[in-house]
Amino acid sequence: MEKSVYRDENLVLLRLLKQCRVEAGLTQVQFAQALERPQSFASDIERGLRRLDLVQLRDICKALNVGLVEFVQRFEDELALSKGAGE
Repeated sequence: MEKSVYRDENLVLLRLLKQCRVEAGLTQVQFAQALERPQSFASDIERGLRRLDLVQLRDICKALNVGLVEFVQRFEDELALSKGAGE
């Protein structure tokens, strides 16, 4: 099985994370400050250089004012759209 960082689903996740940050009106610096982390942490997340666990994803969702369940549903919706477009 292909490593998840190389799968299309990971690209959708990264795109959605950035989209949610932009929708929240936050710069990477502001986003990182909300997480009490350096700006490089936010950059590494968006570039796919940092793997996230569920607890971190929940913290990120809180910082972006998006519910975790809502985020996962948006992720699933985006996957469905990308798979439909790829067929």
